[in-house]
Amino acid sequence: MSAGKTKFNIKSGDMVYVIAGKEKGKMGKVLRIDSSNEQVFVEKLNIIKRHSRPTQKNPGGGIIEKEAGIHVSNLMLYDSENQKPVKVGYRTGEDGIKVRYNRKTGKEI
Repeated sequence: MSAGKTKFNIKSGDMVYVIAGKEKGKMGKVLRIDSSNEQVFVEKLNIIKRHSRPTQKNPGGGIIEKEAGIHVSNLMLYDSENQKPVKVGYRTGEDGIKVRYNRKTGKEI
């Protein structure tokens, strides 16, 4: 693991495709990213069960199902136009801002 935060080609809100692990072949929307542990939390994927004791917020306690992190190396950005996962490249746009693009088609993401 590297020290500090790492930058990824996946951002919160993106659609991603799982390329390895028990959820291989599934797609979902990125909820949040933990860059210090290189983990990405994807909606309705990699569900785990956690037992919680009763609190004021949750007076019944019980078993809670929630998403666990998936390592960023097991995910690819998904292009909904072409219905395929894509490799991401970076280039500087006309206004000088760094933008992501699909390396196969050349279109901006």
